[in-house]
Amino acid sequence: MGLMKMMGTTIVAVKRGTQVAVAGDGQITFGDRTIMKATAKKVRRLYQGKVIAGIAGSVADALTLLDKLENKIQEFRGNLLRASVDLAKEWRTDRFLRRLEAMIIAADADHLLVISGNGEVIEPDDGVVAIGSGGPYALAAARALARHSDLAPGEIARQALVVASEICVFTNDRITLEEIEGTGER
Repeated sequence: MGLMKMMGTTIVAVKRGTQVAVAGDGQITFGDRTIMKATAKKVRRLYQGKVIAGIAGSVADALTLLDKLENKIQEFRGNLLRASVDLAKEWRTDRFLRRLEAMIIAADADHLLVISGNGEVIEPDDGVVAIGSGGPYALAAARALARHSDLAPGEIARQALVVASEICVFTNDRITLEEIEGTGER
């Protein structure tokens, strides 16, 4: 039997105007049967609280990439888009980094982005995105709520994760939610 992988993450983000919310569940699963931790924090604030990032994938890999993203945001003086593109480029081309298995959702008052090791920086058309094992379920729920309700982004993200936790065995309902209410001024 080979090495068992730790997995089990769902991150969902919703952006409406300058309001953005990123939410993540707390479950880390070892293999396909054992819940190792139920209260992991996979969403955190960066750059003086102006950026929210959520991570999915191998825990050590994701944390390494999150630290690199934070350094890039500092380097580009808070410009999340430039920092994300630079990270994706480095992630794809660096011999060490390209082996890291993770994805990041990063958001500020202006942008909602998915960053991957394939060099992708994707901004969704509809202001809704999700990653991780329960990502497809959370994405579907969040899109439906965003289209057919007046709920705030934070409540949409929270409810989307609850729906995902009811379907995906690698997702629980121990939710960490971070929100930014931007003013639209820069």
